[in-house]
Amino acid sequence: MADPITLSSATRTNLLSLQRTTSLIGKTQERLSTGKDVNSAIDDALSFFKARTLNSRASDLATVKDGISEGIQVLTAATDALSNVEDILKQMKAVASSAKSTAAADSGTRMKLASQFNELRSQIDHLTQDASYNGINLIKSGADTLTVKFSESPSASQRQLKVEGDVTDASGLNVASQSAATTGWGASAGYGATIDNAINDIDSALTTVRDTAQTFGTNASMLQIRSDFTDNLINTLENGASDLVNADVNKESANMLSLQTRQQLGTISLSIAQQSEQAVLRLF
Repeated sequence: MADPITLSSATRTNLLSLQRTTSLIGKTQERLSTGKDVNSAIDDALSFFKARTLNSRASDLATVKDGISEGIQVLTAATDALSNVEDILKQMKAVASSAKSTAAADSGTRMKLASQFNELRSQIDHLTQDASYNGINLIKSGADTLTVKFSESPSASQRQLKVEGDVTDASGLNVASQSAATTGWGASAGYGATIDNAINDIDSALTTVRDTAQTFGTNASMLQIRSDFTDNLINTLENGASDLVNADVNKESANMLSLQTRQQLGTISLSIAQQSEQAVLRLF
């Protein structure tokens, strides 16, 4: 077995110093490459786990924000559809008014207008049936209920918004179809009262549609406020996590320059120590 190599005190001291410098350079390079001062629990357990908790909550809130955004889209789809329903109701009222002003002897024209009225009524049903977003429809027959959560906590059931749907198809608005026969708008007499009833029903339906649209619009605005708040909270949490673990790039760059200089000096010092030992050997 070979004898162990014995290093002089000066050589050993310089070698250990050089090893420590090399290790510090490695850590500094890691910080510069990752941009983080704390890359694992070994670096700083308290900061590492605090940052992970903050980032986890930010991620959970991002999911909540997605749900809020979906809720806004559901309400937007409903309010857009209600705006179109209102336009159709106005057209129906215009048709009914035109029929009422038609001469008593012109029953044929009133029959045609009754058919137009009924066609417009059917479009209300088609429109409300199509006003769905992501499977949720707040205005169709058998309207759905929208539930939007504001908190990432499963137990925070009170921190949510529940919007009940409101049936606004033709039947839900109590807008009945009109007979084009001689017993209805095509009658030679008495048709005025029938048309007046239809106009009154439309006026009532217009009020209902506008009130419902206002309610949905108010809820959408409130959800937008909550979405903005959640977005700001996510940014705050992420910034807080970054402050705990991110490295000061300028500081680490200066450290790297200093350590590289120290490494070069250590190498020179080690070389000098070895040269001193070689000088001693030349005496023999």
